[in-house]
Amino acid sequence: MIQKSEIPRLIFGLKVQYYRKLNGLSYQQLASKTGMSLSYLHDIEKAKKYPKTDKIMILAEALGLQYDELVSMQATKKLQPIIDLLNSEFFQVFPLEMFGVGPGKLLELFSNTPNKINAFISTIISVVRNYQFSANKFYQAALRSYQNLHNNYFEEIELLVKAFRKEYGLKTRASYPLEVLEDLLEKAFGIKTDYQILGEQKLPDDIRSFYREKDRKLLIRPGLEDMQVSFLLCRELGFQFMKIKDRPLESRIQKITSFEQLLNNFKASYFSAALLMDEDLLVTDFKKLAAAQKWHPNLLLNLLDKYQVTPEMLLQRLTNILPGHFGVKQLFFLRLSANEKLQHYRMTKELHLSRPHDPYANELNEHYCRRWISIKTIVASRTKSNSMNTILADAQISDYWESPNKYLCLSLATNSSNGTWKGTSVTLGLFVGEKLKELFHFLDDPDLKSKEVHTTCERCSIPDCGARVAPPLVIEKEREEAALAEMLKGLEG
Repeated sequence: MIQKSEIPRLIFGLKVQYYRKLNGLSYQQLASKTGMSLSYLHDIEKAKKYPKTDKIMILAEALGLQYDELVSMQATKKLQPIIDLLNSEFFQVFPLEMFGVGPGKLLELFSNTPNKINAFISTIISVVRNYQFSANKFYQAALRSYQNLHNNYFEEIELLVKAFRKEYGLKTRASYPLEVLEDLLEKAFGIKTDYQILGEQKLPDDIRSFYREKDRKLLIRPGLEDMQVSFLLCRELGFQFMKIKDRPLESRIQKITSFEQLLNNFKASYFSAALLMDEDLLVTDFKKLAAAQKWHPNLLLNLLDKYQVTPEMLLQRLTNILPGHFGVKQLFFLRLSANEKLQHYRMTKELHLSRPHDPYANELNEHYCRRWISIKTIVASRTKSNSMNTILADAQISDYWESPNKYLCLSLATNSSNGTWKGTSVTLGLFVGEKLKELFHFLDDPDLKSKEVHTTCERCSIPDCGARVAPPLVIEKEREEAALAEMLKGLEG
């Protein structure tokens, strides 16, 4: 991300380059007019150096400007949108360096085509302001992009987990007893666990743990399932083993202070999942699952039972294994929650690899397609069981209406409770292409359900859809606009 202290240097370099080109001056010509070296002028334009007052005055005169014009944060109409963007929250929070875009590259883009990107930049600023995008959203979007760039498989962390097991004599196995993890955390890193203190506090449900640095205690909320506690313990082991300092102390970050903090939190969570679900073991087990000729819910439920993890942990771990070991890189993961009466649903987490896939989160209060297996499993878990510990598994081929895209969707749902949201499902969607057809033998199972689906009811034109809960308003508006366009075309004669 661009630091605030860098912005004056960036804007100054941008102005020098812009006015040099506007005056038709080469580097050599500007060097001759100012008596400055070519390398020094280059460093100024690349925002590596900021000259002293006397040299700024010489540059201003050579460029036909007043001193104040060159150092001001204001500029001409053509340059101002670029300066506004540099000053905006977007570039102060978005980690450009993670994507190989340094300030120098940014200035080069801006200065070479100011006219072409002017409107684009103004649009970005307007969207950021109007939709009140927060730093948290920028950071999270950047993390998803970072995961996408690496196909969500991080070999260096997988190797660190193997090194951790070797160093502390942990056998490779499907799950570890809590006392083994607690003992390891204390003996290796001097951190004790406490299951009482958080229970005495009125904290949100999503604060499941807190690392108290002053006395090196990991405070864990009482009443959690063992598998949830295992994840928290292994996550703390990850923070400590990788010697991560810039990190959140709570289990779910309440306010992200930097992209580095969010990335480190992801790394520790990845470490935890890799420790609980060994890479080689899970690859072997998944090959057996994919080789099954018939689909059955137990294919997923048996993995949950073996590794003693939550549905979300399992399916998210598969988003690492499938691209890294099976070459399945076109996939999505999403988490969906329902309200008490199963009338409203919200998407609380999503990840898309290779490209944006359907379904995706919709912030327009539209109604998600009720044909999604993600919603059907929530409904089934709520109607078939009153137990919050019961997990329901299902699968479906989702065939997107008026699209060539098909996905094998594996879904797990629990009758969980989180305030007004009373049911949750997690879904792994895999694009059905030749690679997937070779991998999954049960794709030809006639008992594997196939459904035509869409994104939201408002955008869906499926006729006589028995699952529709809202009219196709977006489709109707598009038809009205198309009809109007035809009428206007007819007026041409």
